[in-house]
Amino acid sequence: MANAPVQRMSQLLAKTLRDDPADAEVLSHKLLVRAGYVRRTAAGIWSWLPLGKKVLANVERIVREEMDAVGAQEVLLPAVLPREPYEATGRWEEYGPELFRLQDRRGGDYLLGPTHEEIFTLLVKDQASSYKDLPVILYQIQNKYRDEARPRAGILRGREFLMKDSYSFDTDDEGLAQSYALHREAYQKIFARLGLDYRICAATAGAMGGSKSEEFLAPAEAGEDTFADCPNCDFAANTEAITYELTSVDASDVPAAEDIPTPDTPTIETLAASLGVPASATLKNLLVKVDGEIVAVGVPGDREVDMDKVEAHFAPATVELVTETDFAARPDLVRGYVGPRGLEKVTYIADPRVAPGTAWITGANKAGTHTKNVVVGRDFEVGEYVDVVVVQEGDPCPKCGTGLVLDRAIEIGHIFQLGRKYADALKLDVLGQNGKPVRVTMGSYGIGVSRAVAALAEQTADDKGLCWPAEVAPADVHVVAAGKALQTELALDISGKLAAAGVRVLVDDRPGVSPGVKFTDSELIGVPKILVAGRRAADGVVELKDRRTGEREELTVEEAVARLTA
Repeated sequence: MANAPVQRMSQLLAKTLRDDPADAEVLSHKLLVRAGYVRRTAAGIWSWLPLGKKVLANVERIVREEMDAVGAQEVLLPAVLPREPYEATGRWEEYGPELFRLQDRRGGDYLLGPTHEEIFTLLVKDQASSYKDLPVILYQIQNKYRDEARPRAGILRGREFLMKDSYSFDTDDEGLAQSYALHREAYQKIFARLGLDYRICAATAGAMGGSKSEEFLAPAEAGEDTFADCPNCDFAANTEAITYELTSVDASDVPAAEDIPTPDTPTIETLAASLGVPASATLKNLLVKVDGEIVAVGVPGDREVDMDKVEAHFAPATVELVTETDFAARPDLVRGYVGPRGLEKVTYIADPRVAPGTAWITGANKAGTHTKNVVVGRDFEVGEYVDVVVVQEGDPCPKCGTGLVLDRAIEIGHIFQLGRKYADALKLDVLGQNGKPVRVTMGSYGIGVSRAVAALAEQTADDKGLCWPAEVAPADVHVVAAGKALQTELALDISGKLAAAGVRVLVDDRPGVSPGVKFTDSELIGVPKILVAGRRAADGVVELKDRRTGEREELTVEEAVARLTA
């Protein structure tokens, strides 16, 4: 085994902190800064110090090894990209303000790449001309850029971040399915090796486009995604991707619709209280504007509209709530009393819970008046059904009906079957077996490399500090010299022996630093094994501590070296 270098803390560019940074909101942000792994350069932009760079490099190595194992080929594309390919696919505008745009001195438009579908498509278009050149999987590990309005949570949501993005190119849908399956399996191996607890969840494609999409989510309090997990079956999905079947009910016994006076009841709460009915008996009609056109969104009165779902449905159109000015321009829309009957020049969409045959109490489009016994399909029609409610704990599992459990999570990976969206826009064809052009079909697959570091910190840290899994830790063992000359001499000697056997060693040989500070820092930094040259150094005895379990034992130097090199 090759010698491993010994990293001496007396020479290390890393300063630990006793207190949390004032702007830190989540655990990983606090600990990665305090332990000397990263430092803030600007809002959402971070510098990686030596210890942090080692962890980041270990994550990269694992990702690279598993991608290579499925036959993927690594390339490196530029981060500064021309406008034209993104304009051809529509994403120059669709990305909105989150896209970093810039101009060169001649006024040419460029962007900092958020993802590289367009550029990889053009690369394959240049290199592949025949079906014999495919399938191919290409990947890179590179910085990406997103102009976050409010970058937060340290490296979890930055404006610059390290990502592995890969792309598959096949001549048919069966090939795409195989490439997708290869990535899915590779991702499972990657996250298992990283030591991450994760769930594979159904997801929406969003701005990426395409059909099938799944997310790899790491449960954590700091997560920005909410996912639903079924305790009874294998169903798991991002709440934005949960859909329900439309089930009609029999409305033959429901009396005719009838207007009822309901003064001073412009909200669901005041209406339900006035009539003595549950909010679930009422129909809420939220008005939004989609590229300036008014759309009504119908949901049960006891549920909230998930605006992210509405925006995703109408993307890339702009969605915004109606304003007082809009109501003033449309006197037929009575604020607080809008109902679906008789609406003119308004598109009406509804959640599947507002199914054909269901009866509701809803606005009558007259001030101080509602209508009861309003039946969907009899008294008004729904233009389109879209799952738009905010999913709640206990909602039925779409697969088995058991109440769903909601949890927060960090998105660490996302895989997409893109299909031919980008190939169509950029005309990526190859000659097929019959000599005729075949439109190529694509997949896109991402892993947040720097985000995985934060996710690991969130999941594995304890009240003492970071606690890295062995394969990603910045060292295998953290040797601590308690302070005296003899202890420092022994610590350096045993570090040299371990390094000669290929063990990665971080040794705390800092002069003038108290044993208490060194012990605290060893727990904060989070290397899996801590070896202390302390009070029994003169006897050639050291203490070996497991960082995660806290278990300690005294060993001779020979025993310690044998244990750590086994």
